[in-house]
Amino acid sequence: MRVHIDTDFAGDTDDACAVAMTLGRPDVEVVGITTTADQDGQRAGYLCRFLELAGRRDVRVAAGAGRSLTTGGPMGALPDHERYWGMPVPARPSPQREAVDLLARSIELGATIVAIGPYTNLALLQHERPGLLDGVPVVAMGGWVQPPEQGLPTWGPERDWNVQCDTSAALTVAAAADLTLVTLPVTLRAHLTAAELPRLAATGPLGELLARQARAHGEDHDMAALGRAHAGLPDDLVNFHHDPVACAVAFGWHGAVVQKRRLLPEFDNDVLRFEPDQAGRSTRVVVGIDSEAFAHVWITAVEAAQHRP
Repeated sequence: MRVHIDTDFAGDTDDACAVAMTLGRPDVEVVGITTTADQDGQRAGYLCRFLELAGRRDVRVAAGAGRSLTTGGPMGALPDHERYWGMPVPARPSPQREAVDLLARSIELGATIVAIGPYTNLALLQHERPGLLDGVPVVAMGGWVQPPEQGLPTWGPERDWNVQCDTSAALTVAAAADLTLVTLPVTLRAHLTAAELPRLAATGPLGELLARQARAHGEDHDMAALGRAHAGLPDDLVNFHHDPVACAVAFGWHGAVVQKRRLLPEFDNDVLRFEPDQAGRSTRVVVGIDSEAFAHVWITAVEAAQHRP
């Protein structure tokens, strides 16, 4: 199948984990990647360096939106360069229209769009080319529908960053696309642990970089303490696999439980959530995952990404 990834790459390290997994799937053709929340093209620069390490300079990349359509402000910050990368990585800015053009090309090629960052680029596509996003299959990381299961952090919709940092964009995508929501509470079941980092680092250059960044992310956010505080999390937690799960769902992974629901976007003050309502649009929602199976699927694909001919 063909996919296009729209990502806030180089923020939370699970974006890099998602791209690496996708590159390792022999049944998936990546026809384009656009960066969002990318005010100066630095995210696109990091992404291009990542693709070089994977030997995949053939993948087309374009830097996209830098500011939220809702607030007009920048979206998200980048972590410390030396700790996370430790190598020179120049920015790769491009006119905003290039991201819209690349998304349009991918749609024309029949690609499924995997949105693993704020949905601003997709909303700009719909604004600039009205109707082009209508009915397009979009698998989006985000969209809070129900609370996490017992034993997991009691995070509410305010933690649904992809949606909350640009709620106008989220409403545009929800009204147009053939949407599948991979919700934050469900992906709290998918983990990257400290015990997995040695195997990850041994997979090759991508694995070394992913392990370095995961270790730094775990330290910066005190993820091990979060794990120890919740019975449903591993004690050696270093990150959640939010975005890799979204990519796996887009590929048709059988370890995800997907249900059709009619959902209506609703605001509580400025916080957007999706409420079950018969007046809402029919939307596919991931309501469960096989977390043990996913851990195997993910690391196997990352290994394959570094050994493709």
